[in-house]
Order: sequence, then structure tokens, then C-alpha cells
Amino acid sequence: MASSSSFASNSQYRPRWKYDVFLSFRGIDTRKTFTGHLYEGLKNRGIFTFLDDSRMEDSIPEERLKAIEVSQFALVVFSKNFATSRWCLNELVKIMECKEEENGQTVIPIFYDVDPSHVRYQRGDFKKSFDEYVLKHKDDVEGMQKVKRWRTALTAAANIKGPDIRGK
Repeated sequence: MASSSSFASNSQYRPRWKYDVFLSFRGIDTRKTFTGHLYEGLKNRGIFTFLDDSRMEDSIPEERLKAIEVSQFALVVFSKNFATSRWCLNELVKIMECKEEENGQTVIPIFYDVDPSHVRYQRGDFKKSFDEYVLKHKDDVEGMQKVKRWRTALTAAANIKGPDIRGK
């Protein structure tokens, strides 16, 4: 789902960008709370935002990958269960690849009720998820390469300064 935009002038300067913002998040954690409110706030300000409302888990549809590529900003909402989703992790890898391209997108991590160091170093809930991935793929070279790409993307994203929103 994408919001309407009044940022028509933006496309004059950046014809490459179809969306102002791509929202990446773990639905079970934040869809009906933080991310839902964030999306509505962006939409109400005329910021053209891609927010996928599907709940599939295994593979990322081609339209989502394309939406990542044509978004000027990626807001990545890291939450407790983010690393339990292969979809979220694969999406993050694509986002970080797009960041590294010439004239790449700007990535803004948001740490929602999760310690940024847990994302950066895969500790806490992130460690638990990665322990399971490693156990599942320990005899699978391709699977372990994927796990390594996920770790690299998490570390790179968490090294970017972003809001830390935790209940105290």
C-alpha cells in the first residue's frame, strides 16, 4: 500500500525515485502500533510511502524489491522479533545494497523497544534467532552464506545513527 503524495516537485529533481520512503518493519511487533502511526503521519504530510500490507513470510515478491530500489529513503524499524523473519532480513540486505549504490538511498534505522547493540552484535532476541538459523543451516553452505549476509546487513544498519525508542 502506498500513500498519495503532494511531492510532485521532488520527482523533477530525482526522477529515479518513485517513493519518498520505504518502510521496513516486523508486522507482528509494530504494524498496528508504531509503524501504523508512522505511516499515517508520513501520508498525512504528503510523503509518498511504500508500506506492504501482505503478511507472507518466505520470499520477497519482486514488486517489493523494486519498491526498495525506487525509494529515496528507507526507514527500518528494528523491533524484538525483526530477526525472526527471513523476509525482514532479506529486505534489509536489499536496502543496504541500495544504500551502497552510486546516488544510493538514505537509510534511517529506528530502534523500537530494542537495544541498538543487540541489533549490531546480534545479542538478546537477535542472538536467539541467529542461533536457530545457524543450527538450521550448519551443513548448508548457501544457507550459511545467507546468514552471514544477514549479520553483515544488521551490523551495517545498526552502525547508522537512528532514533532509539524504548520504554523506560
